[in-house]
Parts: sequence; structure tokens; C-alpha cells
Amino acid sequence: MAKDPVCNMEVDPGTAPARADHNGTTYYFCSEACRQEFEKDPEKYTATAQEAAPRRRRCCRRKS
Repeated sequence: MAKDPVCNMEVDPGTAPARADHNGTTYYFCSEACRQEFEKDPEKYTATAQEAAPRRRRCCRRKS
């Protein structure tokens, strides 16, 4: 399992609804909304940023 870097939801890489590559790493997302949020500012959601300020899980699938 992988973790959506935006909402921290666990995602199966084989069935993830969205994915993005950044600096040689593939990130998997629970929704297209989370992928779009990541694409706006990928550095905000990288591992280094996550360690400094972990994101809380939120319901991102309800975004329009």
C-alpha cells in the first residue's frame, strides 16, 4: 500500500484513481482532487515536508 501525500489515506498503487511523478518518485492518490492539489505545490507534500508537519486525513473525495 502507498499513502496519498495530500490526505494520508492508504491507496493501493494497482487501483489508485490518480498518480503523479515528481523528482523520480511516483505518488498515488485516492482521488483526482488530491492529485490536483499535489500538482499545485508538490514540495508542500514531499516526504521532507510531511516529516516537518504531517497532514491530517480529510475527506477529499467529496470535493467537486
